[in-house]
Amino acid sequence: MGKTYDKLNDKLIEFIKAQKMFFVATAPRADDGHVNVSPKGYDSLIVIDEKTVAYADLGGSGIETLAHVNENGRLTIMFCAFEGPANILRVYGKGRTLQFDHPDFETEIGRFPPGHERARNIIYLDITSVADSCGWGVPFYEFKGQRDQLTRYIENKPLDDWYESRMQKNAQSLDGLPGMVRGKA
Repeated sequence: MGKTYDKLNDKLIEFIKAQKMFFVATAPRADDGHVNVSPKGYDSLIVIDEKTVAYADLGGSGIETLAHVNENGRLTIMFCAFEGPANILRVYGKGRTLQFDHPDFETEIGRFPPGHERARNIIYLDITSVADSCGWGVPFYEFKGQRDQLTRYIENKPLDDWYESRMQKNAQSLDGLPGMVRGKA
């Protein structure tokens, strides 16, 4: 049977840092809205303290997480052990966002490993509870490396084109919620 915690402890932090992938889950307020689950990698998550984690939102084909978090703050991050002892860890809390054109963004993105400077947002999770579970149904997978398509896409676009692309392609979620907002800073 799983355990619940009100904050991260050293053992949980060690488990989080060992994972190569995590999943973020959000949903809009609307009953007919799309529940969203997104896989993340690229060593993009950091533990700020026992009650706060954050990840560099490097982009993708949608803007659901940002739109949902900005609408209602609900956010869950899940980690699965694909190697070693079976375990699943869910971190629940209130999300908040920092868009790339905010004056504090450059300082905050400096907390992350190099290579995340062109993240479109930083998504923070202020932790309200943490729960682990057995993870017996999670298969073993061997990590072979990160895919490079996303980083190549980001790095090969001139900065002004990248900025404009983020604003145009990420303006609205599938449910019609605001995504990236010009001048939000």
